[in-house]
Amino acid sequence: MGKNKDKKLLFIYNPKSGKAQIKSKLAEILDVFAGEEYEITICPTRKSGDAAEAARNRSPEYDLLVCSGGDGTLDEVVTGMIESGFKTPIGYIPAGSTNDFATSLGLPKNMVRAASVAVEGNDFPCDVGSFNDDVFVYIAAFGIFTEVSYETNQDMKNLLGHLAYLLEGMKKLSTIKAYPMKVTHSQGVIEGEFLFGMVTNSVSVGGFKNLTGRHVKLDDGVFEVTLIRNPRNVTELNNIILSLLNRESDNESIHSFRTAEVRFESPEPVAWTLDGENGGTHTNVTVKNICKGIDIRIKS
Repeated sequence: MGKNKDKKLLFIYNPKSGKAQIKSKLAEILDVFAGEEYEITICPTRKSGDAAEAARNRSPEYDLLVCSGGDGTLDEVVTGMIESGFKTPIGYIPAGSTNDFATSLGLPKNMVRAASVAVEGNDFPCDVGSFNDDVFVYIAAFGIFTEVSYETNQDMKNLLGHLAYLLEGMKKLSTIKAYPMKVTHSQGVIEGEFLFGMVTNSVSVGGFKNLTGRHVKLDDGVFEVTLIRNPRNVTELNNIILSLLNRESDNESIHSFRTAEVRFESPEPVAWTLDGENGGTHTNVTVKNICKGIDIRIKS
């Protein structure tokens, strides 16, 4: 490092993300950073929570924080940054098996190109979400499939497709678990038994653009919410399956709306997943949009 370099960059990366593919690209990525005259501090993560801690405890002197890993790593970095109380622009080099949010931001899949965007791109003020005392970047979800998603490391990008086929494979309605809930949002209250629910700030979840809503913006201060009711009979079940497979939401069993805040109340604890990671079990959940809560680098 030359002594004349006064720009400081903190690089947090998960060496195990996406089958450890960063190992073969690390030298090239660091070369991209050095080429922009950054003084680099490298922080590899070793266990869950390390990325959040590094972001939370970072010095205000850093001009840029770049993270590399999957959606879970980005989630940790954003959580740590929100908890720190001050912003540093975030560059994101996707390296996980699922990179939904990177897709929504239009970031390159090529890691070296993504590194260039991180140091050369424009800052985009992006919404994130608060989930009780936690933080998530682009999706909070409950219900069928999500309970095991973080245990089996299933691809969240295919979540709704898997959901449809899971429902298809269930011969009896009695085998489907539903969650009685009261859902309160800016336009009213919805009560019933739900198979699945998600609060998203994402252009798509696995390409299901119609289900996250049309004309989605990542900086408009509102979330897209999708709730799927428990079917009362086989016909309703088949209609839900068809809607999911056709990527449509015009179904009386599927509720879609936009809101800046939403509250979920349930008599029994319900398991949630945040950005594909374990979000714990809760009877009361309040989700709020943190409008333009982070600055993330996107293509110029």
